[in-house]
Parts: sequence; structure tokens; C-alpha cells
Amino acid sequence: MSGHVFVVGGDLTRLACDDVLVPTDRTLRVAPGWCPLLPADLVREQHEDGACVELEWSGTGRVLAVPGDGDRRIWLVDTVDDADRQGEDGLGWLLDGARQALAAVAEREVSTPAHGRARRLVGLPALGTGWGGAAGERGALLQRLLPVLREAAGEHGFDVALVLRGPSDLAAAQRVRRGEDGGWDLPPHLFEVAEELGEKARRGQLAVFIGAGVSAAAGLPTWEQLLGELAERSGLDDELREGLSRLPPQDSAALLARELGRERLEAFVKERFGPGSYALAHALIADLPVQEFVTTNYDPLVELAATDIGREVRVLPFEDAAPGAPWLLKLHGDAAHPDSVVLTREEYLQFGDTRAALAGVLHSLLLTRHVLFVGTSMLDDDLIRIAHQVRSALRMQGSASGRRNGTVLSLREDAARARLWERDVETVAMGSSDTSPAEAARRLEVLLDLIGCLSTPPTGYLLDPAYRGLLSEEERALSAALARVAGSLPEDAGSWAAAEVAALLRRLGHGGSTAPGEGPPADGGTRGRDDRVQEQRPG
Repeated sequence: MSGHVFVVGGDLTRLACDDVLVPTDRTLRVAPGWCPLLPADLVREQHEDGACVELEWSGTGRVLAVPGDGDRRIWLVDTVDDADRQGEDGLGWLLDGARQALAAVAEREVSTPAHGRARRLVGLPALGTGWGGAAGERGALLQRLLPVLREAAGEHGFDVALVLRGPSDLAAAQRVRRGEDGGWDLPPHLFEVAEELGEKARRGQLAVFIGAGVSAAAGLPTWEQLLGELAERSGLDDELREGLSRLPPQDSAALLARELGRERLEAFVKERFGPGSYALAHALIADLPVQEFVTTNYDPLVELAATDIGREVRVLPFEDAAPGAPWLLKLHGDAAHPDSVVLTREEYLQFGDTRAALAGVLHSLLLTRHVLFVGTSMLDDDLIRIAHQVRSALRMQGSASGRRNGTVLSLREDAARARLWERDVETVAMGSSDTSPAEAARRLEVLLDLIGCLSTPPTGYLLDPAYRGLLSEEERALSAALARVAGSLPEDAGSWAAAEVAALLRRLGHGGSTAPGEGPPADGGTRGRDDRVQEQRPG
């Protein structure tokens, strides 16, 4: 069974993986950013430019497993070639190291992937783009690395995530994938869905609703699991705990909140849903060229994933929206503000009164955008109420056109639920009713990966010199002309016009790579500010 190669923006120290490849050299020096992945007792001689790991190579081997007790295994890979290879293929040497590392990873048995995922997930950066000397050849590296990763995924059956930090790196990698067979193991109808949603994202017509299923992939509880965890802490006797299962969820939550006390409940929510590792789906969603996100989740994982690729997402209603900046609306509260959490029946009933303005934001999106629903069962009372209000408003105005306001990506076919919602949204199932939830969730990740590939703006690396080799002759001429414009902008320019031009140039990759004379970037590419702004059009 072949694995899949995902390309995603993010931070490998925070992405939930089973295995992570970390670049090093023969002295076992690692960049500072990798230190959080390593056992503290193995890290020595920490400096501003890195630290050394207290291990030893075995002969001329280039791959070294880092001892550890956790489920995630770290592998050190020698990516710095000290030999003088005049006229030889330095990139070929790097790719051989990647093959050896992935073969070593395959020899370790993993019976249960992290958080119940269907396939083991191996994460790696763009090896060799730091001290390995390939920083100026990123385009050529990606063109040759991606086939190597697909070959390993096909041979060993695990999934691979190529994790990049900079917008220009991500844009270039997606261009490479669009120009070749990306190995998308999806049926034809899901290809069509990806093309339609990718086009809407490119045109600024797509908004995303994120449900609890997305965060479950990071090990966070679903609604039912949360009630179970609260029940364990409540001290209720067995008979009452058994009776909770017969109550509607909001009423179970109300009883548990009364038994625990509001203060203990809020403390639990703040701890349980606080910052942590995010799932692959969080990163894939945060990468989409979308400006408007809505969630009923309490956790900050989408925001963390977005921050790791330079996207400054504003969290509503706790922060002010900023012009041109993406935002995330938290309909049911935020763990960082536990007093805002909506959990009990009473709080749901109060939602229409005290939080009508928040519901109005989703009303607006359903009227003016195409909303992509991910990780939700569409059974939430507030969501049902909001959809009904939008439908009623359209009918009252005589403008009900039959246009569906969104797409629900469900895990498995459910004909009754799809029929219930068919007037409002199209339901697209990842598998039949007998498909395992884990396999269906993995297919959803592959679909999100394809949507991201098709929707990523194709010009985000135009002015990044590390990707000059990817440009056509026409694009090179355009790049040279824009580079002259960039050179004419004074560093201390304060006019609005200069700021607009500077933002445009950043979106085209200017400043995406380390300038000559500066230190090498960390492997995986530079982390840059993401200035993506889409043309907003009615859905």
C-alpha cells in the first residue's frame, strides 16, 4: 500500500509526527531550532548558531537514531558534505542521505501511528538548504527531492510530510508538484471537488469552518470524549455517570459543570485545550490562501500552524480585525479565555442573545462566500440555527436561487444527513459507510493537500533568487525588472505607496532567501512574513 507525500508549511517541532528527520553534520551539530526535539541530557555546547548532540556516528553511516522514550522518534541525518566534489553531483549526495534515512526509518516498527492515524507520518525539512550548501539551489533540490520522497513512500508504505517554513518555499514546491504526477491517490470525483474548491480559494471566494474532528487528529477530545473526561473528574457515582449517557450532551455538560464548579471546569478547559502539537490537517488548512476562518473549537492549533508560516491570524472576538489580515472567529469560545467557553444547555440558549453578533459573521459568510466545512458532523445546534436563518432570509427576499452556500467534507457516506442538508450545502464523503474512520480521515488530508497545491499562488517565489532555475525566460525578465524596483525602494520609506509596493514584492518572494554574506538559513527554508491578500469576490 503506497504512502502519500504531503507538502505543507509549518514547524516540525510542533507538527504531530511519528518520525522526524533532523539535519546535522559529522560533528553532530544541529541548528538551535531543532533543540526542542532532542532529549535535554543529550544536548551540549549550546551556542547562538547551534548545539552539539552527545552521540557518536557508527563508522561512515549518515543516519543516527536519537534514543528516547516517547512515541516520536528523532533521526539525525548528515547533510553537510565535507568532501571536495569538484564536478560531482552535490545534490545527488544529499538525496542519497535522504534515501538512507527513510530506509532506516522503515526498519523501526510502529504498530499504532500517533493519535490513531491510518498511516505512520514521517516529517522532514528541505534537507541541505542550511549548512548543507543547497540554499541557493532550492528549486533544483525540490525538483529532485520530491520524486525521492514519493519513491520511499511507495516502497515503505508510510506517509511523508515535506515541511517548509517560508511562503516562497511553499509556492515553489507546489509549482513543482503541479508540473508532474503528484501521486494523488484519490477517485476522480474528489479530483473535481479539489479543482472547484482550489479555484474558489484562488479567487478569494472560500472561507473555512473547522470542527472538532480536525483537532481530534492532534489528540484532543471530541465532544463525547470531553464529557467522559469531565465525568471522571466530577466524583459522580457510577449510576449517575451511566445516566449521563442518556442525557443530551448539553444537559450532561450542565450537570458536570454544576458538580465540578465553574472555576474547576474553566481550569480544565484551559489546560486540556491549551497550546500543543498540531495535526497535519491544521497545517494544511492554515496554508490555504483563505482570509476567513470560523471554528467551534476551543484550542489554538490553527492559529499556531498559521503563525509558523508567517500568517498573523487575528482571533475574533478577542482581538481586533486588521485590514488585509486573515482572521479566525471562535464561535464557542477560546481556551485562553475559559470564561468565554460555550458548553452547557444554558450557554447554548444564551448564544442567540449574547453572541448574536458572532453568529452574524457566519451568516455573512454563508451569504457572500462558499464555506468549506471540515471536521464537523453538522449536528451542532448553533450551526443548524444559523443555516436555517440564512435559508429563511433568502426565501423571504425571494432570492432563493438553489445555490448551495458551502461544501461539507464528511468522512463517510451518510445519505440521510446529506439529504437533510442538501438545500444548503453539498456533502462530499471521503469513503463509503463501511470505510474505517482513520482511512477516511487520511483521505481527507490527501484532499486538503491537493486543494492547497492547486490554490497556492504560483508567483510566491518569483523574486527569490534560490528559485531562479524554476523560471521561464519570460518570468526571468519580469523578475529582473521587479528586482530593480525592489532595489530602488529606500529602506526607510514611509509613504503608503512604498508600503504597498514593498508588500507586493514580498508576496512575489522578495527577501525570501538569505542575502549574500549573511549566515545560512535553517534547513527547510527561511521563515518569512506572509502577505497574501486575495481578491475578495461574492461567492
